Amino acid sequence: MFDSLSSKLQEIIRNTGAKELTQENMQDALREIRRALLDADVNLRVVKSFISAIRDKAEGENIVQGVNPSQQLIKIVNDELVALLGNELKPLEFKSKPSLIMMLGLQGSGKTTSSAKLAIKLKKEGRKPLLTACDVYRPAAITQLKTLGKECDVEVFSIDGSTDVQQIVKGAIEYAGNNNFDTIILDTAGRLQIDTEMMAELLLIDRIFHPDEKLLVIDAMVGQESVNVAENFDAQLGLTGLVLTKLDGDSRGGAALSVVHCTGKPIKLTGTGEKLNALEDFHPDRMATRILGMGDIVSLVEKAQEVFDEKQALELEAKLAKSEFSFNDFLKLQKQMSAFGSFGNILGMIPGLNISGDDKQKLTHESEKQFKRFEVFIQSMTPEERSNPKLIDTSRKKRISKGCGISLVEINQFMTQFEQMRMMMTGMSDMKNMFGKMGGFGGGMPDMGKMMKNMKGMKGLQQVMGHNGKLGNHALNRAKSMMRKFK
Repeated sequence: MFDSLSSKLQEIIRNTGAKELTQENMQDALREIRRALLDADVNLRVVKSFISAIRDKAEGENIVQGVNPSQQLIKIVNDELVALLGNELKPLEFKSKPSLIMMLGLQGSGKTTSSAKLAIKLKKEGRKPLLTACDVYRPAAITQLKTLGKECDVEVFSIDGSTDVQQIVKGAIEYAGNNNFDTIILDTAGRLQIDTEMMAELLLIDRIFHPDEKLLVIDAMVGQESVNVAENFDAQLGLTGLVLTKLDGDSRGGAALSVVHCTGKPIKLTGTGEKLNALEDFHPDRMATRILGMGDIVSLVEKAQEVFDEKQALELEAKLAKSEFSFNDFLKLQKQMSAFGSFGNILGMIPGLNISGDDKQKLTHESEKQFKRFEVFIQSMTPEERSNPKLIDTSRKKRISKGCGISLVEINQFMTQFEQMRMMMTGMSDMKNMFGKMGGFGGGMPDMGKMMKNMKGMKGLQQVMGHNGKLGNHALNRAKSMMRKFK
């Protein structure tokens, strides 16, 4: 979402050069930063405040020895971005028993889906959530919530035929108390625009039941209008936080940078994909470093720990040691990788890549297309062929080619890339074992071993990315070079 703004800010900062940051040499940089923010659809008053804060910090500040002006400017811009986005993580608060979370928003903002995503997130954290259908006006709203609840294995409370929202909330609280639910998520009604009737209903729920959290769900694709929506809801209800959806979309990012400053309310959660597990806590400092092209390795490692199954990793390691890595294992890895979200989202978390927004989009598109083609290729095999790639001779390749619609030339390329990936991953496994036998740094390397185990799938999957496997071949050559040094 921030690709355009990110690339512009990085280019502006790289072109800054002087012995110290002064009003004169900062003028051009600040003008370009202002343009970049306005192009990203950031609110004008936010831009003025942001530029003013950077100027006040930068003017007359002598360069630190060993740090060039562009690096110092990065530090200043990063600090101001963090402040603009809310300074620090603001977790959800659970005061009452059961806790009541009120989900608010206009129709189409992703409120119902976000309610289900929040339920999954709370389940992972050890809580027992109850979804409650309070949207009694939109056709099929209750059915949609029940479908989502079934998909994420969370119970949904509703009263058939009732349009009395107060009765529904009261019934949900009683049901939760009798069945040990500790959190109630209210999926309230939305409108196409803010109106008196909708606000009156929401105000009654707020005044009677006193929710712990009043979260406004905002569609990041809406842009400037999201600021007006947030300010109106906050004026009426006194929001406790915001949920920003479609953060993985192609909007310009202005909503995220504007809404916190204009409302004074923190972004507590962000939706980063269509899958029901794609709801994350919002870390302003991590988002700021991503915007400035410095990656977010902490979130990447946290996601790896969440996604990769330790038991499967150990089984895979044992197979690699025996050179038994199969197409079935590849499909398991690909399934785990898909839980990361889009490939572009992963690239945004890796520091130091320096890939432009357009290049990232092309690489993401090509990589995901290659993944899909490889998956179709594997699914056209027999179970025996998937388990034992050595069985696939020319006649079998011809049969598979007819079954999946992929040319024989491409199938040969896939087979070559798969073998290269298997060799590279086996080599990495051998290298990890070598470190263990050598005693590592101070008696073994358990932490590095775990990291290699978690990252192994990502490095291996480079073999079937775009550009005819060139990226994967480069990784393979680097791995072989490292192995030769150890020998």
